[in-house]
Amino acid sequence: MIRNPILPGFNADPSIVRVGDDYFIATSTFEWYPGVQIHHSRDLVNWQLRTRPLARASQLDLRGNPDSCGVWAPCLSHANGRFWLVYSDVKRKDGNFKDVHNYLVTADSIDGPWSDPVYLNSSGFDPSLFHDEDGRKWLVNLVWDHRIKPSKFGGILLQEYDANARQLVGPVCNIFGGSPLGLTEGPHLYRRNGWYYLMTAEGGTGYRHAVTMARSRTLEGPYALHPDWHVLTSRHHAELRLQRAGHGDFVQTQHDEVYLVHLASRPYPGLLRSPLGRETSIQKVEWGTDDWLRLAGKPLEPLDEVPAPALPEHRFLPEATRHDFDVPVLPLAFQWLRTPYPERLFSLTERPGHLRLFGRESVGSWFEQALLARRQTSFNCMAETMLDYAPQNYQQLAGLVAYYNRYQFHYLAVTFDPEIGRCLTILSCPADWPDGRLVFPLADPVPLPGEGPVRLRLEITQIQLQFSYALDSASWCRIGPALDAMILSDEAGQGESGNFTGAFVGMCANDMTGSALQADFDYFEYQDLEGAGQCDYCQEDMMMYGDKLRTC
Repeated sequence: MIRNPILPGFNADPSIVRVGDDYFIATSTFEWYPGVQIHHSRDLVNWQLRTRPLARASQLDLRGNPDSCGVWAPCLSHANGRFWLVYSDVKRKDGNFKDVHNYLVTADSIDGPWSDPVYLNSSGFDPSLFHDEDGRKWLVNLVWDHRIKPSKFGGILLQEYDANARQLVGPVCNIFGGSPLGLTEGPHLYRRNGWYYLMTAEGGTGYRHAVTMARSRTLEGPYALHPDWHVLTSRHHAELRLQRAGHGDFVQTQHDEVYLVHLASRPYPGLLRSPLGRETSIQKVEWGTDDWLRLAGKPLEPLDEVPAPALPEHRFLPEATRHDFDVPVLPLAFQWLRTPYPERLFSLTERPGHLRLFGRESVGSWFEQALLARRQTSFNCMAETMLDYAPQNYQQLAGLVAYYNRYQFHYLAVTFDPEIGRCLTILSCPADWPDGRLVFPLADPVPLPGEGPVRLRLEITQIQLQFSYALDSASWCRIGPALDAMILSDEAGQGESGNFTGAFVGMCANDMTGSALQADFDYFEYQDLEGAGQCDYCQEDMMMYGDKLRTC
């Protein structure tokens, strides 16, 4: 069986392609750099992060992009012996307007090198490239209507792409206005048995989300809706573990089995809060005698477990839980925010055996912020690091952060206080968009020795986050109150147009004086934890650290 989600943590808007015996899924990365995550599998059960192709300034520069903008809904395909990747760079999402530009990059290998981008258009987002049987190529994307008459989603546009001229050519045709559910986006085109099929995402990316299908005998339409309207949705079933299911793409295996990948979230039970973001799940689907695609399980409902395909099992080495920064290559799990110039943020060579961050702008900056982090992938997890840092000013901070966006974070920071010297403090912003009032401090500053490393830890136990610290080999000491981990979610602090990413944990350094004071991190450890009951002494939850049980 396949257990959902197959890509836990923030991995939204999946696009899937099979090349021989290999399967690849591309997902959105929004403001996180490098752009687009591509995971690899050979059995649809086991997946491994393989690459992020948009990794240089000529391909992507997100400085100034607001939260939850940037790279939306990439589409990955393979034709003519190469990979084709189209993507949106969204520069604005709030208000009537969407400033968005769509691009195409190609590569002979999934590992690159990937080309510089070809500009496509700016009429809307979620572009997808369709390779027809006659060799012609067609781009589809949502068109955005700022007039909101009758809807801001103006339909799905179709235009031919000339691969030799490297540009869109010919007329633009609006081929689909969507179902009565509305908010039609995320288009993908397919061809089968003389039909053109159009799969779209509908209902917005919240709790009304769905995968909708339509078909036509001709490419330009008209497209008739699926008799069930949707192929997949959880909007009628609040009891399901997988909610907000939608935005799908399907693939056929070597043995003609068909699987649909889609986004969904796992809101914490009893709360409409999804700190792990929109994750990628998979469902088995079948073609009916009427040539329509339907789920192989319950009609429309995303299942937690689905039958695996008839493919040989292919496992990958597990991801390392601890990184000691002993090699000059950043572990693939980590990303940073917006800038294509990482050398201004960090170095793995200036102090061997350490990750050195150069303090830049404030936490939450949309331009240059020295924050390196990885996705939170479980409701129960632990992150730990050791920091060597000598601030001389209260505008200099570095430490351990749980981060969603500029209005949603918890930050345990080493800083400087004029009265007590080097100290620990907690900065927290509890998702109160649009004011972004910082709750500071959340506890009295804790004095630290004038020099020397300090260990920092955070533990997330379902809805609560607790910071701790330790000096040398001393025991861990809690600092501050238990914080609300649920603010690190899509649904908290919605803003005008909603949030679309997920919670990260990582290392941060800020220097608002402009002197770029360095902060050296000796290691970073992250573990997903499994609950192990309650302690008989203090009645608190006990957690598993690998095979070791933590007790009070």
